[in-house]
Amino acid sequence: MPRIHLLDPQRPGFPPPAQALRDPNGLLAVGGDLTSRWLLAAYRSGVFPWYDDDRGPVLWWSPDPRAVLFPAELRVSRRLARTLRNGPFHVTFDTAFNQVVRGCAAPRSGSTGTWITPRMQRAYQRLHRSGFAHSCEVWQADELVGGLYGVSLGAMFFGESMFFRVTDASKVALVTLLRTIDRWGFTLLDCQVMNPHLESLGAREIPREQFLELLGAALEQPTRQGPWHAEQQAAPERHHAGRAG
Repeated sequence: MPRIHLLDPQRPGFPPPAQALRDPNGLLAVGGDLTSRWLLAAYRSGVFPWYDDDRGPVLWWSPDPRAVLFPAELRVSRRLARTLRNGPFHVTFDTAFNQVVRGCAAPRSGSTGTWITPRMQRAYQRLHRSGFAHSCEVWQADELVGGLYGVSLGAMFFGESMFFRVTDASKVALVTLLRTIDRWGFTLLDCQVMNPHLESLGAREIPREQFLELLGAALEQPTRQGPWHAEQQAAPERHHAGRAG
């Protein structure tokens, strides 16, 4: 029966996602904590935190349908392909995680707030130090102009947020991440909730039940824990960019 569950901060764990509310879509539980133990338990359960006030309790979500991006379904426009081939950008992994999180937390155009609160930032920084959270950075010369961050468990990457300061920069980060994890044998990128930017790159919605089945299979694979190093870092194959979101 759909209902909101109150979590005990001393006992990391979640009720079945099928019990999440339909309105608002996916709200499952309130409470708990943002320690690495809680966050890893959440992702393994198909759940993620999303709230915008550090003074209140953590809200946990598992929406239905779920937005995902399969590497084989990635769509790259001709213009973006030209940018990837010829643009003025260099892409790295795990070299500026805190800067990427701060970039994602900055207010967007037309908005003064952010759901990436100081408490949330500290939580993912701890998860990064333990080798589970990763960032993809897009540089123009020595300036960070875009990027994204998320969590890796088994053969799945859970995307959290992305940002750009130059046109297409976040798209370049996402395409580079998808191509990299595809080479590493990952199943899919969890996008959580659909938006036009993700849809333009090939993301689609699937039933939560199907997502949980894919998650279970992905978690049977070993986790690529620790700092990530992409080929373009060892031998800079300049990936490039401009605007995204």
